[in-house]
Amino acid sequence: MAHIIADLKDSFRRGNIFIQLIYINVAVFVVTTLMSILLQLFNRSAADVFDLLALPASFVRFIEQPWSLFTYMFMHAGLLHILFNMLWLYWFGQLFLSFFSGKHLRGLYVLGGLLGGLLYMVSYNVFPYFEPLIAKSTLVGASASVLAIVVATAYREPNYPVRLFLFGTVRLKYLALIVVLSDLLFITSANAGGHLAHLGGALAGLWFAASLSKGFDMTAWINKALDAIGALFEKKTWQRKPKMKVHYGSARHEKDYDYNARKKAQSDNVDRILEKLKKSGYESLTTDEKKSLFDASKK
Repeated sequence: MAHIIADLKDSFRRGNIFIQLIYINVAVFVVTTLMSILLQLFNRSAADVFDLLALPASFVRFIEQPWSLFTYMFMHAGLLHILFNMLWLYWFGQLFLSFFSGKHLRGLYVLGGLLGGLLYMVSYNVFPYFEPLIAKSTLVGASASVLAIVVATAYREPNYPVRLFLFGTVRLKYLALIVVLSDLLFITSANAGGHLAHLGGALAGLWFAASLSKGFDMTAWINKALDAIGALFEKKTWQRKPKMKVHYGSARHEKDYDYNARKKAQSDNVDRILEKLKKSGYESLTTDEKKSLFDASKK
């Protein structure tokens, strides 16, 4: 565990996006947990805060909190829930970056979460089986996002060997297939919403990798939006730009003054030389005076 923590710190310093995503998930978990504890101390319901960020199955509730389609993918229901999701993100995030860029990972994390959340909501509102559960069901977790990363990597390098504890070495395509099939088998279980979201994330990963192999990046619009939002929090965005026009105007004024003074001095010097020439003749002029007079005649 110590070497994993050391790797996390080193990777964060290098700007690895999957490490930053882990930090965000952990920070959200810690903050929401502390808020829940504080609310309980004051005899308030902690569920209100949790439900505000979780994705509801009901379209009516979703309209009241549309941000939850984004926030739910950073929320977790317990310590084990976030632990397993972050371990998967840590392992497969590194593998993903061997074949794709950091921006692809960031965009796919969000894309997987969006499609997972949408499939969850649509399924609950379309299939009669889930109708009794709509009112009280909510979704949290990064599983859909993580599974998108796993499936995209498996599509890109299907025969990549992955070592599993107790199972030995397994090709990545088989690991991804087992995970997807298990979600299909447990689609009517107590955690049906979670399994549906996983399938949505898997579809996002497959869609992304297949499209990218044909030259189309499904995550480009997401990354543009995230960059635009991130720019709002950069210091240089809000710094007042200096009034360069005033500065340049002042400099130009100084240059004009020096130029005019120099021209007047030259003109006075030529007038003096001409006056000397008139009184004493050309031979009375010095070498410098002759040169000045010659230069003035050329202008």
